Amino acid sequence: MRELKIIAVILMFVAAATDSWAASVDGITLNWNSAGSGAQAVIFVHGWTCDDTSWQGQVQAISQKYRVITLDLPGHGKSGSPKDGRFSMNLFARAVEAVRSEAKVEKAVLVGHSMGTPVIREYALMYPQRVAGLVLVDGLIQIPGMARPAMLPMTGVAGLAAREMLVRSFFGPKTSPELQQKILKMTMGTKEATADGAMTATWDPSTWKDDAISVPVLGVYADKSTVANPAGMKRLYPNLEYHEIPETGHFLMMERPEEFNRLLVAFLAKLKY
Repeated sequence: MRELKIIAVILMFVAAATDSWAASVDGITLNWNSAGSGAQAVIFVHGWTCDDTSWQGQVQAISQKYRVITLDLPGHGKSGSPKDGRFSMNLFARAVEAVRSEAKVEKAVLVGHSMGTPVIREYALMYPQRVAGLVLVDGLIQIPGMARPAMLPMTGVAGLAAREMLVRSFFGPKTSPELQQKILKMTMGTKEATADGAMTATWDPSTWKDDAISVPVLGVYADKSTVANPAGMKRLYPNLEYHEIPETGHFLMMERPEEFNRLLVAFLAKLKY
């Protein structure tokens, strides 16, 4: 009996030590969560000023068959921020890689919403051996030579107003008032420095590359998306399967989770990895 108690104490200590480990990049602690235990993994990457709760409507459904990893990018959600205040697609991609490594996932399908699309694209260019497929969720498609939009202020009182105006422009006619408030609380609660730095990183043309990515790619967009670019998508992703979900806004996976999940599950079922 005494020996069993000793073993139990040791196991508790090991479990506690394991739970205390966290992924990190450049000294930044990264918050991430895992659900499901499938042999195949799906990593979900949120958008600008969002966090991993963006994917609440996907975790339960997708984790029934796949291992689901969600994370907060640096400066977002419960993750730490860079000490130098600098954000970049490179930093975000390396954060995803740090989580993949910590989760001991060999290869994954990466799903990126909005700003998360250029993040997973950067990841696929940096770590192609780790990517089984990509899913672009109303994501930005940036082609070298395209015009860079005028930057709205993201700091101070004017920055808060500009941020709210921008987020509200993402809502569709059928985005419920409850969901609007949830999204506003999430996005407006993100630190000013993150909103400014991540926006600058998103529209840094030095990161826009013409390299075609040959893995299977699913694009799921709002029917009146302001960021869709089918011609550019085909140029960057020759193995693209494209769908639109009618009467949705930018946060379509939150507005119509069941329809989005059906498209995602059908896409995942075609892949062998």
